[in-house]
Amino acid sequence: MSPATTDAIILNEVGRRDGLQNQPRILTAQQRLQLIEALVAAGLRSIEVGSFVSPKAVPAMAGSDEVIAGLPRAPVYWSALVPNRRGYELAKATGIGALGLILATSNTFNEKNLRMTTAQTEATVLELIDACRADGIDALVYLSTAWACPYEGWIDEDVVMAMAATVFAAGAKAVIVSDTIGAAHPGAVKRLMNRLAAEFGAARLACHFHDTRGMALANVYAALEAGIRKFDASIAGLGGCPFAPGATGNVATEDVALLAAQSGCDTGIDLEQLVAAAELARSLTGTAQGGHALGWLRRQRDGGQQRNPALWPR
Repeated sequence: MSPATTDAIILNEVGRRDGLQNQPRILTAQQRLQLIEALVAAGLRSIEVGSFVSPKAVPAMAGSDEVIAGLPRAPVYWSALVPNRRGYELAKATGIGALGLILATSNTFNEKNLRMTTAQTEATVLELIDACRADGIDALVYLSTAWACPYEGWIDEDVVMAMAATVFAAGAKAVIVSDTIGAAHPGAVKRLMNRLAAEFGAARLACHFHDTRGMALANVYAALEAGIRKFDASIAGLGGCPFAPGATGNVATEDVALLAAQSGCDTGIDLEQLVAAAELARSLTGTAQGGHALGWLRRQRDGGQQRNPALWPR
């Protein structure tokens, strides 16, 4: 099923968390807020603002409470990531309304990322889902390494299906199916997402793709064909996981936004303002390459009278 022209696609901006956690330049809380404000100005209405992890393990996420305290007043679905009960309590104290919880399909990845076995990680996630329900917080579960693990190889689809069933039964609001190392291909994406959508409903699912093998945007389209309408994306393609060797940035927000616009789907995003946000991300980090479409979008924005309005999606 191809996306219909009336479809609304939600882009959840993760550049502020997944995008910055592996950068050599550590941004201050004020710089992170500056980037958030640019994203809000571009029309992003779902933004992951940080994570509550050990600052020794991930220095770039120190001060997430300060960032949340300074968030602009805007109709945005704000979320943050927590790996354990301590992170949960710190995040809850900020008043954030949605929390991402991490559960990898691979035992080795859970041990590398969270220093727990899969059984221990699952137990922690289920405990945190219960806490979220009691505290009125949306529990968003990231199923990491959903297609492949850097240590254990390809993942059996039945493992992903079983984990999704477990967390949904516990009360998770959504499951974000994550290609943590960017190994998935469109055929595998469409097959798994079709199964998950048929079992749990596409509206409760989202996808998170990395562009390690240059297939992230194709994988987004494959998921669109499976009925998925919510995607994580990262401004200027920022990203990379400290615990996933070789994983590069997330699919760029500007690439997914342009794909949606040219498919006739509504994201609510202003592409010119999004270019400005991508340029800010590049300036602040010094490393962001920008999405595949950024150069074209910038030339169109700067073309003035030379710009062909028929080629600029609106």
